[in-house]
Amino acid sequence: MLDVLGLEPDDERVYRALLGRPDSTAPLLADLLDQPPAAVATALSRLVGWGLVTRSADERFTAAPPAMALGALISERRDGLRLAEQALVTFAEEHRAAMTGNSISDLIEVVTGVDAIRHRFLQVQQAARTQVRTFITAPFVALPPDENTAEPVALGRGVRFRAVLDRAVLGEPGIVDDAVNALRNGVHLRVADQLPMKLVLADADLGLVPLAVTPDGEPGAVLLHRSGLLDALDALFETVWRTAHPLELSDTGGEAETTVELGAQGPTDLDRRILALLLAGLTDLTAAAQLGLSPRTLHRRLRHLMDVAGVRTRMQLGGHAVRHGWVGPL
Repeated sequence: MLDVLGLEPDDERVYRALLGRPDSTAPLLADLLDQPPAAVATALSRLVGWGLVTRSADERFTAAPPAMALGALISERRDGLRLAEQALVTFAEEHRAAMTGNSISDLIEVVTGVDAIRHRFLQVQQAARTQVRTFITAPFVALPPDENTAEPVALGRGVRFRAVLDRAVLGEPGIVDDAVNALRNGVHLRVADQLPMKLVLADADLGLVPLAVTPDGEPGAVLLHRSGLLDALDALFETVWRTAHPLELSDTGGEAETTVELGAQGPTDLDRRILALLLAGLTDLTAAAQLGLSPRTLHRRLRHLMDVAGVRTRMQLGGHAVRHGWVGPL
């Protein structure tokens, strides 16, 4: 748990043992932890150096209060990370200047294999300072959306995420719940009829484009540094983003059919989710399956919404929903 602060597992075990046993000796701790005395002595020495443990004149050890000692380490590490981020900006500018005029091989890196692509995918997001933009298509070769550990970390440091989903992706199992979680975390989502490729862009500096599977069965990708080709992908994303349909889903899960209630004057959260999926182009069967409803229940809710809106067709219902703020604008 404390390895992020630079502590070894033995250090943490000894520190935790000392928390409830002040004034312990090294031999006592070694017996308690069933560890070699030399290993415990080494851990104690490191802990004293970290300021997590104090040593008395008679070689007895006491854990320093965690709020004070660990808090100081966390602040120190946080300050170090801020300095590292400042250095990153400087290094990136130096690298960009050095790359100007270099050969094509310096601007394009070929990545082969699922593990390598997954690693680069996470790295690209970790390198972003202001925004990450992605095209999401099925199938998910390297990393499903719910396993993208770099996204919440980047969001936490203020990076803006925009993603366009291929309409077919909305039919993948569990993708609606993933989309709801992403929207709740601040990701902006839109849906396009059909995307030309998978893509992830970090600022205007890096781009990762997965390629078709190689003849020997391994997937491949290219990592692009700042170049004319990357500028073209940047423009492609923005063009697709402008014409894609905003996806707005409520952050409440699908209710069981026995507990669903129809709103008398307007849509419930589940109704809004149904409308969002149908306006995004899903079929009735796919939308019902994603929401855990039967097609009959979905149709019943749509008929109720048409009655509330005073319309006769689904096209009219869609227009009414957009005009009255039931869903996002087309």
